[in-house]
Amino acid sequence: MNNIQNIASIRNTNWAQRGIRLVAGLGLAAVLAACSSGVKLDDVPVEDRSGSALNSGAAAGGQGGAVDPRGVSGVAVGGADSVQPAAVARIIYFDYDSFEVKADSASTLEANARYLNANRTRRVNLEGHTDERGGREYNLALGQKRSEAVRRALSLLGVTEAQMEAVSFGEEKPAQVGLDEASFAKNRRVELTYR
Repeated sequence: MNNIQNIASIRNTNWAQRGIRLVAGLGLAAVLAACSSGVKLDDVPVEDRSGSALNSGAAAGGQGGAVDPRGVSGVAVGGADSVQPAAVARIIYFDYDSFEVKADSASTLEANARYLNANRTRRVNLEGHTDERGGREYNLALGQKRSEAVRRALSLLGVTEAQMEAVSFGEEKPAQVGLDEASFAKNRRVELTYR
């Protein structure tokens, strides 16, 4: 008799567990359904507050910003005050899997440091980039280390910390698309973008 009671008890437990799973699954489905939106992104109105016409045809040769191969358009930041310094190189290149600032970058760093020291109100973003080899998280970390290395070098040349912001784009914004060493070398960089 005990065996029959044990079997009945096990069957009742299995049905109870199935019922709990069913209720939990329905609850999760209800939560996900409540989080969804019936608004299509193409139907959302966009208001242009800049006073100029919106450029939806950037990929068709418009002025709205460059479009990379993945269809992501560039963003123009700032106005007349965001002019980059003339005749000053603003890219520091790195070796593969390295965040060591090379000696041949000294003149570029010194020129940018002179500009920033002479213009203490100017700010610069130090944008770290990598080639596409390696995982996404690894490349974001390597890009950050590269931008921090350039920040330290500029700091040693007298640029204040308040003037610099180190950021990483990892492999997301290649300067040159390709799977050869020349393309990879152009993508391993830190760009100095003034704002």
